[in-house]
Amino acid sequence: MNAGGVPLVEVVMESDNPPPPSFRIGMDEDWMVEWRRCKDDDPEWPVIQSDVSTDPFPFLMSTRNGWYIEPDPLHSLARRLIPPTASILILTLLIHTMEPGLVNIGVLSEAIAGSYRIGPLDYPKLLVVALPIFLLPIVSRMVANLRDIRRQNAYIASPLDSPEISLANEGNGIKIVRLVMPLEVMARRARIQVGIAVPERSKVLEALSRDEGGQPAPGMSTQLPERRITTGEELGTGVGEATPMPIAHPRVLLLEPMRVREAGEWVDFKGGETSYYLKGPEDLWPGSIYSAVIAVHWELVIEAIRDDGTKMKWVRPLKMPPREGLEHIPTLPVRSGRTELST
Repeated sequence: MNAGGVPLVEVVMESDNPPPPSFRIGMDEDWMVEWRRCKDDDPEWPVIQSDVSTDPFPFLMSTRNGWYIEPDPLHSLARRLIPPTASILILTLLIHTMEPGLVNIGVLSEAIAGSYRIGPLDYPKLLVVALPIFLLPIVSRMVANLRDIRRQNAYIASPLDSPEISLANEGNGIKIVRLVMPLEVMARRARIQVGIAVPERSKVLEALSRDEGGQPAPGMSTQLPERRITTGEELGTGVGEATPMPIAHPRVLLLEPMRVREAGEWVDFKGGETSYYLKGPEDLWPGSIYSAVIAVHWELVIEAIRDDGTKMKWVRPLKMPPREGLEHIPTLPVRSGRTELST
């Protein structure tokens, strides 16, 4: 989507709680998030009532807290196979339309020209070869979904306990003072990351003077009537699936990517060490802020592998202190809403 073609959502937020320190990430002509105090020359923007807190909202605690299964790598492979396989199919159809001329001038051999007759129908030889190649992404995605479903069912049958962990905030990062993983899981590495959650749909519509049931706001789809699956589907800001196929379970077991996310470096867990320091992103981001329009969310991510070979992630929200005097971050790190493309 072209960020320059989408209008900025600008509101005045009223809350009983004190506002966080001012910050700005991104540029006006690109994706941008800004929180500042009102000025005397500001226009008459809509006034939004919202709680402002440093504690994560319930929907984040229910969707970004606990153990998650790493999606099958075939999802990413299937996504990368789509452009070349579609190109091969289109090229094959183009060659088939020019087949007689190409055979006459000797560019195409008669051995691969023509068709196979099966029953009353003729099937071009080139398409017989190209069609299975074109179906590779579909078959790969089907196999990956079946594997994900099997892993999710296995986890539901034998869930994991949360690790025992003690943390301490230190500057632009955290220190893991103590970490005890469940017996059947081995931790490999960890990092902290920060992102901005999707705004509440009702508040965005209110800011743009739109009514639910009418034309959706730019970047939003029609609200779905079904129960909550992922953040983007519930709020109508994602078109299509954000995660691979989840099964019916009170808690989603596949971690949905944050649309805006920046992360610190991975730190490997080494034998014998008892504490680890996880540094945040190079740019100094705001501390934890939660409101209906802007929510800056910090979290700890630990990659681990289960004894049956299943790759897992353990995610825990972090409460980072407010930070004064933040410098302008020139680029808002917007990422894909699909799990297999977000990295």
